[in-house]
Amino acid sequence: MSSPKDTNSELFTLDIGGMTCASCVGRVEKALDKVPGIEAATVNLATEQARIRLKAGAKTRIEDLIALVQKTGYEAKLSNPHSVPAISSNKSFWGSNGLGRVLLGFALAAPLFLPMFLMPFGVHWALSPKWQLLLATPVQFFLGWRFYKAGFKSLMSGVGNMDLLVALGTSAAYGLSIYQMPSSSHEHHELYFEASAVIICMVLLGKWLEARAKQQTSEAIRALQKLWPEHAKVLDSQIMIAEGSPLDQYRDIPLEQVFPKDRVLVLPGERIPVDGLILLGKSHVDESLLTGESQPVKKQVNDLVIGGALNGEGVLVVQAQAVGIESVLSKIISLVEDAQTQKAPIQKLVDQVSAVFVPSVIVIAIITGIANWIYLDSVSIAVLRAVSVMVIACPCALGLATPAAIMAGTGVAARFGVLIKDPQVLEQAHRLNIVAFDKTGTLTIGKPRLLTLIPFDTSINPHDILASAAGLQLGSEHPLAKALLDAAKDQHISPIPPSASKALAGIGIEGKPTAGLWANQTLCLQSIASLEASSDISAILEKAKACFEAGQTVSILMRVEPSLSPIAVIGFGDELKSNAKEAIEALHKLHIRTVMISGDNQAAASRVGKMIGVDEVFAQIMPGDKAQIIRKLQSPSTDHQGHWVAMVGDGVNDAPALVAADVGMAMSTGTDVAMQAAGITLMRGDPTLVADAIDISKKTWNKIRQNLFWAFAFNTTGIPLAALGFLSPMLAGSAMALSSFCVLSNALLLKRWRPAQR
Repeated sequence: MSSPKDTNSELFTLDIGGMTCASCVGRVEKALDKVPGIEAATVNLATEQARIRLKAGAKTRIEDLIALVQKTGYEAKLSNPHSVPAISSNKSFWGSNGLGRVLLGFALAAPLFLPMFLMPFGVHWALSPKWQLLLATPVQFFLGWRFYKAGFKSLMSGVGNMDLLVALGTSAAYGLSIYQMPSSSHEHHELYFEASAVIICMVLLGKWLEARAKQQTSEAIRALQKLWPEHAKVLDSQIMIAEGSPLDQYRDIPLEQVFPKDRVLVLPGERIPVDGLILLGKSHVDESLLTGESQPVKKQVNDLVIGGALNGEGVLVVQAQAVGIESVLSKIISLVEDAQTQKAPIQKLVDQVSAVFVPSVIVIAIITGIANWIYLDSVSIAVLRAVSVMVIACPCALGLATPAAIMAGTGVAARFGVLIKDPQVLEQAHRLNIVAFDKTGTLTIGKPRLLTLIPFDTSINPHDILASAAGLQLGSEHPLAKALLDAAKDQHISPIPPSASKALAGIGIEGKPTAGLWANQTLCLQSIASLEASSDISAILEKAKACFEAGQTVSILMRVEPSLSPIAVIGFGDELKSNAKEAIEALHKLHIRTVMISGDNQAAASRVGKMIGVDEVFAQIMPGDKAQIIRKLQSPSTDHQGHWVAMVGDGVNDAPALVAADVGMAMSTGTDVAMQAAGITLMRGDPTLVADAIDISKKTWNKIRQNLFWAFAFNTTGIPLAALGFLSPMLAGSAMALSSFCVLSNALLLKRWRPAQR
């Protein structure tokens, strides 16, 4: 079930530095969970962030939490929302994960391990023990100091991590070499300085590759963040906005100083800095990074524009309506960030395994060493095999398997107009076998037109009916209300304002016209579905028969007081979206059953359903009953198998159904209420995005499963091989370093995903 967005004001994010594996994640979470004022805390290795929610009224200070994380052995600072992160020192050339340290390490280690490649050719040459010591020592204690530091901190906190395993393993190989130096000759020696040095070099290489791959997984966020212009050209408030007016009197001010209703000048080729309404000019606007729409969209006066979109060839004057955190771009970034920092439910299994993983590996390494010492009577072999076990058993890949796939999947989905709110949606969406669509605004354009007005009393002028009916809708934003008001405007009819007007949930709107034929009488404009119990239903259905056969949406204008009687049948036509049929066909290709839910009469709804090919139509459904239909669809079928149902809608009355569904999908062209209730937001009013959302969800879920399989398989096969001597410490180090990179690379394959070409 889709969960509503957390609006708790005590929710904040910390940037965490120094984490290396899943054990580090568990360690930070464990420390935060012990704080009394914290209600929940999750830590993500891929994003290197902690999301913390405080209890209501908690007196815990953010400074105390930062100090706690630092005491645990990691860096912490309050995350700056929506800022474009600069390259930090640990990602610089000589930083802890920088390429400079990798190159230096291999330069020092090369003379130690390269002679090994000459042995198959009968060349047995090696540096003297003193030279080996001289080259291995800076690698061990300068380049490898980070492992000692982080390993010691983890040991003091009682939770082992990857750094502890590397520090113990390389120290054992280095120490064994020191021990054997006095008895070693230049011609025949058994020193293992190359093993300890190469392990450290390979781990550093793996960390560098991992950092680069992580950077690519978060590319979508950075691309969105860079859409923010730093400044906006705000026109002087005295300037008259009209064709030919000089637009040279403006102030170039920082974006955060722009307020709603400010008039902003946007020149050709500039990013639009605010969400707003075009007051002057026309142009083509590129919204591809915001909505996934590949073609520039034509914009003119009275059209809305989105901040961050790229202006084309024209000069625009835009009146700001939403700026900063209220803008569409800010909300998109928030949704993507939230999805990437949260944990998928399957990650709980990984966290449980990681909590006992490192201590278990150390125990296995000790047992391996003792067993090999007893059976082979060789201290050096015993130590080397124990070192191999410790080195190959790094839990990095486990920690990155799930968040890396989520980051890559949600990032590429956002690029094409699919915003996935949380990882739980991914776990549900891949199971979907039924998709239910609301009709109006989802499968149809959502801009109905008045097509039919049939009075029950033919002596009444239809103009009088339209004046009263349109008057009831004054101030309403409902699509049918706009259709009535537009029809009245086109026919030069003035709507009669009502008194005591009120909306009737799931029925329609009621009020008393202040003039006209029904002055001070209570009228109600309502749907056919709400009149099923009326004694006049047969006459109403007969009168509206032609409308139903034409596939129109029908409303009835009723007189409620002084007596209940129908006044007129009003038929609306809402054009189907050009790709509605294509969207249904795309879902059928995914073997998903389609359903349409409509408040229309059965005949009209069935006609629309047949036109686009939906499998089942539910007609004459009251808005409040949509959630009940969803629960009915979810119930087990005759084969006793439950169904996984998605609901696609765009209106306020769709919100309960969106929440009731296993996965709710809301069109961004609809209401904010619908988008908050849904787990997936479709950034264009394009129903083909539904199949795309399900497709990328399935592919992301498959990557999560693949990554976890290989991460677990790597350790379950690698540890026995290392314990039995089939993997040398150098090979173990190389394999361990590359395992995380392979997991990340597999996740990055999601970046190649594209919506199906239909």
